[in-house]
Amino acid sequence: MDATDVAEAIEAGIEDASAEVTNPRVHDDETEDAHYAAVVVSPAFAGESIVDRHQMVYDAVGDAMTTEVHALEITTYTPEEYDEG
Repeated sequence: MDATDVAEAIEAGIEDASAEVTNPRVHDDETEDAHYAAVVVSPAFAGESIVDRHQMVYDAVGDAMTTEVHALEITTYTPEEYDEG
């Protein structure tokens, strides 16, 4: 799973989501698991706590969180929060 796959999973799993996923640091696939950073914007986050927003992202990534993704740094916004940004 690469950054594009993670973004696609998030966008498929959260209504009207837009996700930008990057690798915040270079890693060696042979000695270290994948670390990603995601910025996710969705109206589905309105009224949700940060913990609930992050859980929505983890749920969208699904089983890959325990098999292919070692760490996922998450930043979430509603569209209004992102525009204020």
